[in-house]
Amino acid sequence: MATRSGFTEADVPDQSGKCFIVTGANTGIGFEASRVLAARRARVLLACRDEAKAEAAMARIRQASPRADLAFLPLDQADLASVRAAAEAAAREPRIDVLVNNAGVMFPPLTRTKQGFELQFGVNHLGCFALTALLLPKLAETEGRVVVTSSIAHRQAKLDWDDLNAEKGYDRYRRYAASKLANALFVFELDRRLRASGSPVTAVGCHPGVASTDLGRHMGALRILLSLARPFLNSAAMGAWPALQAATGLVTPGGYYGPTGFREFRGASGEASRTAQARDPGLARRLWDVSIAMTGIDPDLPAVA
Repeated sequence: MATRSGFTEADVPDQSGKCFIVTGANTGIGFEASRVLAARRARVLLACRDEAKAEAAMARIRQASPRADLAFLPLDQADLASVRAAAEAAAREPRIDVLVNNAGVMFPPLTRTKQGFELQFGVNHLGCFALTALLLPKLAETEGRVVVTSSIAHRQAKLDWDDLNAEKGYDRYRRYAASKLANALFVFELDRRLRASGSPVTAVGCHPGVASTDLGRHMGALRILLSLARPFLNSAAMGAWPALQAATGLVTPGGYYGPTGFREFRGASGEASRTAQARDPGLARRLWDVSIAMTGIDPDLPAVA
């Protein structure tokens, strides 16, 4: 349920008995989402690369919610072997109700994943695709949800199908936008295939608006402008509201949620806008097939005409 002005953390209902995975949960939006879910009595698996940072995040959450049910789930989305290991560990939980795909990188210098993929596409999309695919059977047991985090940056993006791995050229801003378009296309196609197959799993997309978080650590001098604009942006806590709505609210399968303020930059969460490109069945189907080929992981959901 949401308030008249939109969905905020105050609208998150009691989550007793449910288990959530939140990727990138030690800082920023992932931390804030984990904090709220724990306060609502959910079990929360903080899926992070760094155990010390995850433990520090859990200690902070327990300061406000001493009885919080929290656990560290080792996950490095820049390494598909780590993604597989995380999925195997999560599958041993009695139940998984929601996977919140939040982890990401933004604007790094050209870097490659363990398997040699360009880092932003590899972490933001391929790691998300692989983890989701591997956890679908577990999520089906609880009629669970998959949340995929995109960005307003997808609006200016296009996928360079001839150079997805940035071997011919690298513009870190364009590559980030492309990875976020991939997120939007993925949740669009995932929803289509889940519904067509009769799966009980629901796929939902979201974006945080423009939030002031550690994600901007590679922005260089632009960070100064970001700090000056902070009063007009979402805080990390506000940026988590769309993910919380997608994870716990009354949503439309395949829906897309984000801030309802000016240009979807900030504010309470509600239905958000996607470009026509982000809802193109041909592009979505092509990305699905390419993602299987690149990761070697197949969600095993039939194509939709």
